[in-house]
Amino acid sequence: MHPMLNTAVKAARRAGNLIHRAADKIDHLTVTKKSHSDYVSEVDRAAEQTIIETLLEAYPSHAILAEESGTQGDSDFVWIIDPLDGTTNFLHGVQQYAVSIALMHHGVLTQAAIYDPTKNDLFTATRGRGAFLNDRRIRVSKRIQLADALIGTGFPYTNFDHEEAYLAIFREFMKKSSGLRRPGAASLDLAWTATGRFDGFFETGLKPWDIAAGALLITEAGGMVSDLNGGDSFLKSGHICAGSPLIHEQMLKIIQPHLTDALKA
Repeated sequence: MHPMLNTAVKAARRAGNLIHRAADKIDHLTVTKKSHSDYVSEVDRAAEQTIIETLLEAYPSHAILAEESGTQGDSDFVWIIDPLDGTTNFLHGVQQYAVSIALMHHGVLTQAAIYDPTKNDLFTATRGRGAFLNDRRIRVSKRIQLADALIGTGFPYTNFDHEEAYLAIFREFMKKSSGLRRPGAASLDLAWTATGRFDGFFETGLKPWDIAAGALLITEAGGMVSDLNGGDSFLKSGHICAGSPLIHEQMLKIIQPHLTDALKA
């Protein structure tokens, strides 16, 4: 394992253990509402602090982009961190949440670790070296027809600017795929796409820390990741379409006719 990935895994496991212990005392946690349907708990903050300390202990000159604490430092190496993706699930006792850590070097994603503490699933990838689930090599789905495909998604929950376009796309996938799922943690949705549980995934309005690690997992597992118009601005725009190459292509054909100018960015 690459030394930088090894550090990311150590950080993710430490945060995951903290989250796992806190899951037994959800009712006693301090929770703050950031905006409509967007919550942060003391666990998110403690997990993020643990991750940052672990990363900076190994690489003190690296920069950080983290969900709760924002940007720290200035470096060609930037760690992109979601300490608890799926906070709403966590707070309701729904066991679908994860720690997501990615490393970007000169604007290119190079390392990824997503850790699911409830299932002890560790998804990892290093650019050019493939993607893995618990040290076993993973590949995207082999299904070739959208009609046979299971598609993951996430409903708009804080930003409803693209609601009509999203619902039109959702309606069409509902009719033309074998099913749609919305488990509630984008990092895991992308990890599941990398390992073929989902054949594809799309969502609007995500943040870089939701998708950075998952995007590298998918490309290293032989899949495609793009914005909704087939371009590469997904980390900037937060609008993402991913899947195996054939399913990704068919998804874009359904998505593109419904795009507003804002969603084409």
